[in-house]
Amino acid sequence: MKTKILLVEDDPALGFVVKDNLAENNYEIDLQTDGKAGLRAFDTGTYDLCILDVMLPELDGFALASYIRTKNTQVPIIFLTAKSLKEDRILGFKMGGDDYLTKPFSIEELMLRMEAILKRSGKIIPQASHIIPIGIYTFDSRNLKLTCTNGQVELTQREAELLKMLVAQKNDVVPRERILIDLWGEDDYFKGRSLDVFITRLRKYLVHDPNLKLVNVHKVGFRLEV
Repeated sequence: MKTKILLVEDDPALGFVVKDNLAENNYEIDLQTDGKAGLRAFDTGTYDLCILDVMLPELDGFALASYIRTKNTQVPIIFLTAKSLKEDRILGFKMGGDDYLTKPFSIEELMLRMEAILKRSGKIIPQASHIIPIGIYTFDSRNLKLTCTNGQVELTQREAELLKMLVAQKNDVVPRERILIDLWGEDDYFKGRSLDVFITRLRKYLVHDPNLKLVNVHKVGFRLEV
């Protein structure tokens, strides 16, 4: 059985991105867009983990978490919020939260935190497939291979990590800063030039599919259009 997640997020773009990416990694996602809808969903469903935005219409995430705790003291809760004040984080933990993620965040970071919490709680963690279709290509992220009818490319570890990050957020801009910090450990001029070289290589690898474009969004980041 898939791990079932209650996701309550009122931002339609963020809700779609999180739901889409988690679903691709074999989670079952129930997306609700306001606090009262989230409350009703929790009353009628069974979930392994709750991901709650704090600033929700109808009923905020802290109040929703407080209600969830009156019904279930064990289900893990992760808060998503634009607030980074220490007082808000403390309140989140007092309301029964297990973790607190400040926007903007990467899907990879969210999934790592989810997996850590699910392991601690003894829940089943879905095994994400390492075989990822990208247009006419097949990307084997475990064995570092990119294959299509024109042949196969042996990727370096860094190339595979970069491609996996872009695919995980396909059709959305992935900020340069996030890529550099996640993959290189810091954001500086020389690491940025290295990133540009890797982007050029990936463009060459993906050239056989005209429906794939690796776009440079000036001074912001990169978007893999599929």
